[in-house]
Formats: sequence, C-alpha cells, structure tokens
Amino acid sequence: MGTCSVSLAESLGLRLCDRARTALSGAAPSAIGQGLETFELVTLKSGVHSLRSLKNLETFHPVTGPSAEAQTLHVDQQKLLVRAAAVAANAAPFTIWDVGLGAGANALTAVKALAKTRSPVVIHSFDRTLAPLEFALRHAARLNYPLGFEEALRALMEHRSVQLTPFLSWHVQLGDFTERLKTLDLPPPHAILYDPYSARNNPEMWTLDHFETLFLKLDPSRPCLLTNYTRSTVVRVSLLLAGFFVGYGSGTGEKGETTIASNDLRMLDRPLDQRWLERVRASCTSAPLREIDLQHPGENRVISAPDFERLRALSQFSIVDSGTYRD
Repeated sequence: MGTCSVSLAESLGLRLCDRARTALSGAAPSAIGQGLETFELVTLKSGVHSLRSLKNLETFHPVTGPSAEAQTLHVDQQKLLVRAAAVAANAAPFTIWDVGLGAGANALTAVKALAKTRSPVVIHSFDRTLAPLEFALRHAARLNYPLGFEEALRALMEHRSVQLTPFLSWHVQLGDFTERLKTLDLPPPHAILYDPYSARNNPEMWTLDHFETLFLKLDPSRPCLLTNYTRSTVVRVSLLLAGFFVGYGSGTGEKGETTIASNDLRMLDRPLDQRWLERVRASCTSAPLREIDLQHPGENRVISAPDFERLRALSQFSIVDSGTYRD
C-alpha cells in the first residue's frame, strides 16, 4: 500500500478548508457572543448571507447559502416528504435527528418542506449551545431563512420544544452529542441530518468509535439515511467499518459529491463500489479515525492491512458489484 506522510487534518478533508474560505470579507459590524463563541454575518459568493464562527473560523453553509445547501444536501436527498408519508401509513412518526442544530438552517428547511404534511413528523435537534440560533434570529432579516418562524424559534429556545403544526413537532437536545448518544433514549431515526463542525474543531464527532455508537442506535427494521457534506475518504471508511452502507451523495457548491450512508443498502442510489475500494488501497489518506488517534495524533494515515481486509470483506462491495443490491 506504500507509505505516505500527511497530517491528520489533511487526511480528513477538513470542512474549514473546503467551506470557510468561500466566505468573502464584508462581515456585518455587529457580532454576538454566547459563552465562548461569537459570530459575524458574512456575504457569500452567491450573494446571500450566512454566519461565521469567530472562535472556530468556520462559515456555515458557504457558497450556495444556508437554505440552498440544506435543500440539496438534506431535504432533497432524504426525500423527506415521500418517506414521511410512507412511514405514516404504518402509524409511526417519521423521526429526524438534526445533528448539529447550529443556526437552524437544516431543520428550518426541513420544516418548510414538511409544513403541509399530514404525516406525523418529529424533529430532534442536537447541539451544545443555542448561540448560533439566537444570532440567526437576531439577524433574521439579512439571513432571510428564519423569517416567518421568529415566534416558533423563540418558543423553541425557551421551552426546548415547539409544536409547529398538528403533525409536526421540533425538540432541542442540548449537550455533548458523543456523550449523550451513549445513553440516549429516543425513538430511532429515519433520517439523520449530520452537520457538526469539522474534525479540526470537533474531532470526536468523526471517529469510528462514535459512528459505531450511532449505528447501534438505529433500528435494523427501520431504514435510515444519513446525509453529510463531506467527501473525505477517512470519513467514508469510518462509516463503513462502523456498519453503515455508504454511497456518493449529491454535489453542493464547489463539491461535486458529498456522502450519504444508510443501514439499508437499497436506500442508496450510488453506493461505493469496487473501484472506490481500489482507490482506498492506493490512498495516502484512508485510515479510519479512532479515539486513540485524538490522544496520540500521528502522521501516517495509510489504512492498515487488517482494516483494509475488514473493508474489503464487507458485503456492500460484493453485492454492489453483482448488480443485485436492489433486488
């Protein structure tokens, strides 16, 4: 497999490099601080406004903007309306886990798409803080996407829960998601909108150990889709070794592709195949990220022979290459 020497940051295809650089200067003069985190408004190349974290130096939903990215990456790929209606036929609420509430763009875009549904839908948003959501609410006129939901957002922040329609409720779960997940007692999700900070700022959210815990929270009889902005080989390898089936996700902004994962291979339109597996073998940035790597970060990120053998033995690749994965 050869030897390579790259940094852990490079191997993860950091969101910081791919996303924050697209924000232009011209931030709004006002910035609000909550706890240790402050934000500013920035104007993206598309002309729309978004937020930038001054602590983490990351821009939320760069290039296309909050609503456009959320629509393409999460709402459209998840097929929320169709899937929610199908689940309702079985008298069960369609459950969404919004992991990385942030300024609320992903959840609000989903809410708008589901506003007229008569299928029961429950959204659980997870984050450590409501600071970016409060900032977005205070700058709703310039950000645009919170407009019309100001009262609902205030209720959500005050009560951690809001009933938006007779069929649609939204709840907030505050705390460290990696820790809360271990003892979380919520219905398994049908959809996971996975949008934490990058591995530079939040590496615990990208480890194989964490993805294994997340996978165990899924119900094997309940197909679930996870959508995410990354195209990192490291993240895809970690998801696969954690038990997920993994595919190519829709492109957004400057990225030609993202990543989509599921506990049901038939949910993926473009699953990773043998050709991708061969690229992993040759890649210098293909080792899964483990918790131990966070304590003792090393530079050699080539996948080990045992990990590659585990990867190659996964049923996804033999099924996909046989052409029978949707039979």
